[in-house]
Amino acid sequence: MISLKGWTGRGLLIDVSERKFKFFEIDAEILKNFIGGRGLAVRLLWDLNEPGVDPLSPKNHLIIAVGPLTGYSLPSSGKLVVASKSPLTHGYGDGNIGCKAAVEIRKVGVDAIVIRGASEKPLLLYITRKGVDFIEADDLWGLSTWDAEDRIRGRYGKNVGVLLIGPGGESLVRFATVVSELGRSAGRPGMGAVLGSKKVKALVIDGEGRELPEVASPNELKELGQEAYRKVKEAPNYDFWMRQGTMMTVEWAQKASVLPTKNFSEGMFDEADKISGNVMERMRVHRKGCPMCNMPCGHVVGYKADSIEGRAELDYENVAMLGSNLLIGDLNKVSHLNRLADEYGIDTISLGSVIAFAMEATEQGIISKDEGIEWGDFKAACELIEDIVRWRGLGAKLALGVRRASMELGGGSERFAIHVKGLEVSAYDCHAAPAMALAYGTSSIGAHHKDAWIISYEVQTNRLAYNEEKVKKLVWMQNIRGAMFESLVTCRLPWIELGLDLDYYPKLLKAATGVTYTWDDLEVFANRVYSLIRAFWVREYLHEGKGWGRHMDYPPIKWFEKPLTKGPLAGTKLDREGYDFMLSKYYELRGWDKSGVPRVDTLRRLGLEFTIKYVGHH
Repeated sequence: MISLKGWTGRGLLIDVSERKFKFFEIDAEILKNFIGGRGLAVRLLWDLNEPGVDPLSPKNHLIIAVGPLTGYSLPSSGKLVVASKSPLTHGYGDGNIGCKAAVEIRKVGVDAIVIRGASEKPLLLYITRKGVDFIEADDLWGLSTWDAEDRIRGRYGKNVGVLLIGPGGESLVRFATVVSELGRSAGRPGMGAVLGSKKVKALVIDGEGRELPEVASPNELKELGQEAYRKVKEAPNYDFWMRQGTMMTVEWAQKASVLPTKNFSEGMFDEADKISGNVMERMRVHRKGCPMCNMPCGHVVGYKADSIEGRAELDYENVAMLGSNLLIGDLNKVSHLNRLADEYGIDTISLGSVIAFAMEATEQGIISKDEGIEWGDFKAACELIEDIVRWRGLGAKLALGVRRASMELGGGSERFAIHVKGLEVSAYDCHAAPAMALAYGTSSIGAHHKDAWIISYEVQTNRLAYNEEKVKKLVWMQNIRGAMFESLVTCRLPWIELGLDLDYYPKLLKAATGVTYTWDDLEVFANRVYSLIRAFWVREYLHEGKGWGRHMDYPPIKWFEKPLTKGPLAGTKLDREGYDFMLSKYYELRGWDKSGVPRVDTLRRLGLEFTIKYVGHH
C-alpha cells in the first residue's frame, strides 16, 4: 500500500463472467500523474483494454473512478466518473454523476471499480469493504430505473449508493446511460449499454458507515472547505441560481441566438418563453442536489401533459434538446419526455437529437409520412421513445445514434445528422459561435459542452471572429474543466456559476494528498490527460481499420452550409477556412500533428511513452 493520503491506492476488479473479484494496487506514480476520475479512468482503460476491442464484448472494461477530493466536506465533491470504450462512438466515452455512490466508493476504500466480462443472467453487484456479492437480479431486469431503485432501497436501505441501468441499457441502446437517485444520469456515449452488455443491472455500494480515506492536513482541508462553502453562498448570483439553476440558460440562449431549434437549423425559438426557467419556477415541487453540495441544481417539477401526470428533474440541456429542438413549446410535455428518458435510462441530449433528426428526415421525404414523425408532435415522440428502447421500426435505426442512423437511411440525411465523432451535439447552436464549434469538434468524448463552455465568453467578445486568442482560451478551459474538475472529481459549477476562486482547488488538493501541484503542474497534467484520451481514440480507430484525420474534429456540416434565417444573426453560418485556421492553432497548442494526433515528442514530454508504439507512426 502507498503512503499517500487522500487516495487509497487500491482498485477493485470485478469479473462478472467468472463471478470473481480481487482488490489490486494502483501505483502511486499513476495516481500522482493522473489524479483520479477521468484521468485515472483513461489510464486504466488504456492499460486494460485490448486495442480495437468491441465495446459491447466481455473484453471491454467499464471503469467507475472517484478522485482524491471526492466526498470530503468541500463544495460539490460528491461525484464519480463512469468510463469505457463507447458503443456509440468507438472512442473514449465517459460521464460524471453526482450521487451517494461516489461517497460510498470512497468508504469502501478504493479509487476505482473495474468491471469486465459478461454474465449469462442479470446481476446486482453488492460491494462492501470485504468485496463483492454476485446477486441474481431477474426480478429487477426489465424494470424502469425508478422502480428498480425503489425495490433496491427497500432491500438495502436508504444509506447505500446505487448505480443502475434501465430498459435502454438492457436493450443496448447506444446512448443508454447509468442512472442514480431517480433522474441523475451519466455516460452519454452509451455507458449504460456497456453495463447492459455485461448483464449488470445495478451496483449497490455500501461503505458500512466507515470513514473516508485519511487526508494529509485534516484541519486545513476543513477550514478551506468551510471558507469555500461560505464564498459560494455569498456570491451575488446565489439567490437567482437557487431559483433557476441551469434553466436560466433558456432565456440567455434565446437572446444570444444559440438555442437549438428545429434540429439545429436556428438559434431562436418562437415559444422559448414557454419552456423557460420562469415557467419551471412555477412548476417546481422540490430541489435536489448531489452530496456535499450547497448550490443544488436539480429542479424537480410536477407536470401534466395531455392526461399524463408526473414528476421530472429538469436542467437546460434536456429542455432545449427535447423542447425547442423538436419545436415543442410546452414545458409540461418536455418534462414528460425527460421523465421517459430517465426511466428508460437513455440520454436526453442524444434522444432529443435522434428525434429531431427523424423529424427533419420526415420533412425531407427521406422517411415516409407513415413511418415518420412531424415537427412538434408530442404524442408521436412518446411512442418513438418506446420504439427506440424496444428497437422497433424507425426506433431500431435511431437506437444506434444519428451517425449510424443517417448511414442506414442515406438520402443525404448525413447532412443534418448533428454529431461529432458519433456523439450528438449538446444544446448550443454554433452557426454564429466558431469557438464553441471548435469546443465541440475537439471535446474528449465527441460533441459535449462539459469540457469547455466557451460560448458565454464568445458571445461577450468578438463573436464572429476566428482567432488565436479564442483557441488559447479554449485549451485553457478544457484543461480546467475537462481535466482538472473531471479528475478531482468535483463539480465545476461553484466556479463557473458563482465565481468560486480557482486557487482553492490546488490548495484543497494539497491538503487532501500532501502533494503540491502548481498551476504549471496542473497544466502539464491536463495536457497529459487530453493527449492520452486522444491517443486512445486514434489507437481504437486505427485498430478498427477506420483511419484518423482532421475531419474527425469537424462540427456538423449543417452549420457550414445552411445559414440562420431568424433573429439579429440571420444569414450567419460557419466559415470553413476560419474553422480550419483555428483547428490548426489548436493542434499546435496541444503539441499534436496536422491530423490531430499527438506528436512523439509531446507523448515523451508528458510521460506517455507507452502509447508511442500504437500512435507514433499513424
